[in-house]
Amino acid sequence: MPTTELTSRVDVLGAPGDRHDEILTPEALDFIGRLDAAFAGRRLEVLKERRRQALLLASGASLDFPVVTSAVRADAGWRVAPPAPGLADRRVEITGPPERRMTVNALNSGAKVWMADFEDATSPTWDNVIGGQLNLLDAIERRIDFTTPEGKEYRLGERPATIMVRPRGWHLTEEHLSVDGRPVSASLVDFGLYVFHCARRQIDTGHGPYFYLPKLENRYEARLWNDIFILAQDLLGIPRGTIRATVLIETITAAVEMEEILYELREHSAGLNAGRWDYLFSLIKNFAHRPDFVLPDRAKVTMTAPFMRACTELLVRTCHRRGAHAIGGMAAHVPSRDVEANEAALAKVRLDKEREAEDGFDGSWVAHPGLVPVCRDVFGAVLGDRPHQIDRTREDVDVSAADLLAVRRISAPPTREGVRANIAVVLRYFDAWLRGSGAVALYGLMEDAATAEIARCQIWQWIRHGAVDRDTVLALLDEEAAALAGEQPDALTARARAVFERTALGKHLPAFFTADAYAQYLVRHTEARS
Repeated sequence: MPTTELTSRVDVLGAPGDRHDEILTPEALDFIGRLDAAFAGRRLEVLKERRRQALLLASGASLDFPVVTSAVRADAGWRVAPPAPGLADRRVEITGPPERRMTVNALNSGAKVWMADFEDATSPTWDNVIGGQLNLLDAIERRIDFTTPEGKEYRLGERPATIMVRPRGWHLTEEHLSVDGRPVSASLVDFGLYVFHCARRQIDTGHGPYFYLPKLENRYEARLWNDIFILAQDLLGIPRGTIRATVLIETITAAVEMEEILYELREHSAGLNAGRWDYLFSLIKNFAHRPDFVLPDRAKVTMTAPFMRACTELLVRTCHRRGAHAIGGMAAHVPSRDVEANEAALAKVRLDKEREAEDGFDGSWVAHPGLVPVCRDVFGAVLGDRPHQIDRTREDVDVSAADLLAVRRISAPPTREGVRANIAVVLRYFDAWLRGSGAVALYGLMEDAATAEIARCQIWQWIRHGAVDRDTVLALLDEEAAALAGEQPDALTARARAVFERTALGKHLPAFFTADAYAQYLVRHTEARS
């Protein structure tokens, strides 16, 4: 076990805000400092391994199930821990940023679980990060009720959803907290502040500190999280195994290590989730250099695509073989006042959830409270009074690594409308992100960082392989930038366009747009304060 000694103080560089002192207590910062002292070096090691793997794939290396861990996959004797309190029945889960209104609406939505998302659905402004922690603390202590200036009341119901928290990924840092002049891992900040303030409170409510882990790429990253859980529990004096985590399978490299990831986390595991949009982003990003991986318009790549089906079926089989929950992917439709359009959207959501329930998933995600009844009814029809269908082991599933990469059956050039749609979404999403919103309703869908990543990576890949020429993209970008400026008088059009050009039109494809956009947020914030 790594050292628990506090070697350096955590300095707060962010501006003080309303009630920030309730979260950024000396004791909480000391806790973050101990996590940083123990794991900052290992975080850098896993990021180095990510870069090494990406270079291997870019050089033409094949992707397969690791030979070195074949014994783990072959051993039928191990299983993950049984479901923790509040996590047995997960037939419908709602996700969203931990904003105050969203917190109340999600907890009251009728979903079994709410994933409070500090990652893809949150623009990590300092106020959003600390405000999100305050909202979670207030919700657990049932003091989050409020009335808007317009007179609308928000009151927490008697049976709120179980809370799970998704911290930001390993690739991100929190620039407002510093140790020895360097920023602290955003993952450790989001996890550490929540578990420090809320672990015991959640235990007292009959639940526990539960998490979703984003963008893991291999078993080493799962092992790192497991060690963090052990140390955090020891420092807080709570039993090992109290913390539970569901891992999102949203990278192509994690897809060939599902069993290994469950194995590493087994006493803390709460199953796996099919992170469909980030998974598609990962596939495009890792194979963007290959012309045979050029995909059609984003809207045409659905969960019925053979390579996406291979991943979800393997996930169900893997989870149920090990006694773990398998949670389905996101329904991102936003209910509309247009009755006809709304009925068509809900029909698509129902078909998607029916496929997941029939495939053996134990529950699924929605992005809007209006979709909770659809998902609940679909899974209710399959589960009945049972909390899950883990006993359905899907022994009929046999998926190879080649199946996970079988994109050729849907490979096709984009349409002009598809190119424009990607540019329109990315530009508007970047603008909203830079202004502090990470979940944005655009054209009937709830867009977040993952869907924006798909759109901008496709633009880069399409240009790279001649599926669309750069001049066409620039012309469409001019049109969409002018449209955005007309739609939003306060839009940061020039800044959003600059992020787009650097992350979608450059010679090299950046791994994530968020690093560039976060730097732009910091510059703008500094300018505003000076």
